[in-house]
Formats: sequence, structure tokens, C-alpha cells
Amino acid sequence: MSTRKVNLGPTAAIIAVVADIAACVIGLWVLMHLLDANEQNGLVEFLHDASRWLAAWSHDLFTFDEEWARVVCGYGLAAVVYLVAGNVIANRVRRY
Repeated sequence: MSTRKVNLGPTAAIIAVVADIAACVIGLWVLMHLLDANEQNGLVEFLHDASRWLAAWSHDLFTFDEEWARVVCGYGLAAVVYLVAGNVIANRVRRY
């Protein structure tokens, strides 16, 4: 019985990089929101749209009275999940 390992290092790296980029985009949007960035700016608008799409499952999850708390918790949760899940999956793929 052969226990030949397949080199999936590049695949694992791609998974980790995509997850890290998604978390970074969400984190940048949270930072822009907290700094009260101009929402008419193209970069801010792109970050908001991308973050809204990436965090569609969590952006209205919490119902704090303060808007900044809702943004930090809702979008922050999505960023943490992308970081943790993406890197766990990448490590699993790498070990295969």
C-alpha cells in the first residue's frame, strides 16, 4: 500500500491568501467607517460594497444601539471567520 503525498502547497497558499485578502478588505472598511471616511470616494465605496458582499451573513447580526458597535462586531466577526477558517483549511490542504 502506497502512502504517496501530493504536493498541494500552492493550493494551500492560494486559499490562505484569498482568506487573508477578504479579511483585509473587511478590516479596511471597518477602519474607514470608524474614521468617518467620505462614502462618495471610489475606494471607500469599493471597500463598502466588497465588505457588504463578503459579510452578507453577519453585517446585521448584532443589534447594538451604536452604529459603530454594529459595524465593528458584524463585519469584524466576518473578518475573523475568514482569517481562521481560511487558514485552517489551508493547513489541512497542506497536510494532505
